[in-house]
Amino acid sequence: MELSQKEIRAAVKNALAEDIGRGDATTIATVPKNSKSVALMRARENLVVVGMEFAEIAFRELSPKIKIEKLARDGQKISEGKTILKISGPTRAILSAERVALNFVQRLSGVATLTSQFVRAIRGTKSKILDTRKTTPGWRRFEKYAVVCGGGQNYRIGLFDMILIKDNHLAALRHEKPNAIAAAIFRARKKFPKLKIELEADNLAQVAQAAEAGADIILLDNMDLKRLRTAVKIVRGRAKLEASGGVDLFSVRAIARTGVDFISVGALTHSARSVDIGLDFE
Repeated sequence: MELSQKEIRAAVKNALAEDIGRGDATTIATVPKNSKSVALMRARENLVVVGMEFAEIAFRELSPKIKIEKLARDGQKISEGKTILKISGPTRAILSAERVALNFVQRLSGVATLTSQFVRAIRGTKSKILDTRKTTPGWRRFEKYAVVCGGGQNYRIGLFDMILIKDNHLAALRHEKPNAIAAAIFRARKKFPKLKIELEADNLAQVAQAAEAGADIILLDNMDLKRLRTAVKIVRGRAKLEASGGVDLFSVRAIARTGVDFISVGALTHSARSVDIGLDFE
């Protein structure tokens, strides 16, 4: 996934307006208008950095006189203590943009760092780590970009670019023949022939029905390791298999070793903590 400068700038401008409001009262009151400073943005722990352009735009939006030296790139693994950005210019602009710049970099780097830990945990297996739609409202594209920077893969961006037939869809079709799963997949294929079709299966009988009906992907919802291995045998390569539900860093490798193609991890975006990055004046 690629982010445009236009969408980054819009998000940063909104964040600056939210934070600064009528004006940065503390900075205006205490810092002379002609003061100049140099500040260093540093990693305070090992991390995968993301959000460099967000930070650069945040500082430049407040003063055209700001000079930026980027010392890292998105997706780069950074060691504790390394400087990732050097900012020089009007002190007021640096101080007023500081929190917004850090919020973007800390949050997005947190998503990428957690993703990289999951990717590393399943190294050597055929499985791939996927994100989900459990994202911060308004930040989905940014967080999914961070997932890719961390080595993961994007699941569908929204409800429009892929079909996922879930339990409530099947409940609405429970009287259809020959079964709800076959009916749902048939209708989806007819209506949107170019979209991939995934079906959420709660049990092995549904796995068999989905494979028989021609699903492209079958989501194995909250299945234990034994059921995951059995599902792999039932499908025999007729569809891709995605394990989902309750995945963490302690269980993910065992799940990957069952032979599933994908493992979706909602925690990448809904539970990633912001990493520790600071801005220190020289």
